[in-house]
Amino acid sequence: MKTMLFVAAMLALPFISSAQTAEAILQESYETLGGDNWKNIQSIKYTTVLEQEGMQIPLEIVQMRDGRMYVKFNYQGMEIVQTAFDGTTLWSTNYLTQKPEKSPSEDTENIRRTAKEFPSALACWKELGYTPSLEGEQDVDGAKCFKIRMDKKTQLSEGKEVPNVEYYFIDKDSKALIMTEEEIASGEMKGLITQSKLSDYQEVNGVYVAFSQTEGIKDSYSQTLTFSKVEINAPIDERVFQYTGE
Repeated sequence: MKTMLFVAAMLALPFISSAQTAEAILQESYETLGGDNWKNIQSIKYTTVLEQEGMQIPLEIVQMRDGRMYVKFNYQGMEIVQTAFDGTTLWSTNYLTQKPEKSPSEDTENIRRTAKEFPSALACWKELGYTPSLEGEQDVDGAKCFKIRMDKKTQLSEGKEVPNVEYYFIDKDSKALIMTEEEIASGEMKGLITQSKLSDYQEVNGVYVAFSQTEGIKDSYSQTLTFSKVEINAPIDERVFQYTGE
């Protein structure tokens, strides 16, 4: 009996050693996309041009390691901050008055809780105390991917603490993150799934960044941003982040 158990155990070793955990997959993806080079990065600046109704609208997105961020565009000569977070206040520009307005308190609190995900939770989930788990495999546009569930800190929804879960789809061959999904927890679109697809990874300053990102609602509309330029640690106008309203 002991011999049979020993043989069975030895036969099982290749299967045990080849099994992958969520933690191992995330680490492999992190290393593939630049590894510890990310620790030297304080900011990422994305530049693109949107084409809408025959117009070309310059768009700029900045993400900082300390959690600050902004999205701004130039429309008919006017520079408009679509959304920004200065570390304390989440705000946007009112298109009618052209004045800055604070976002709802719940939205502000929720972005505070995830602000340190730089450039995403993929790179810092351990430090943030998140819990990953492997949920099998899934095809994404023909690519075989690991599907990883990431349980983050709770978020606020209509005054209540609710789970905050994001799913990562990592290409088994390239090890790159090619899609994320997350359920909307509140508002008119509550229950729908946001979906972000990433492609055209290019090396910038020792890390790999997706130059094409398609954002939208699963099985519904989406919009693709193709970045003409991605800058690492570029000079940033600190004034753009700051809420200047009353």
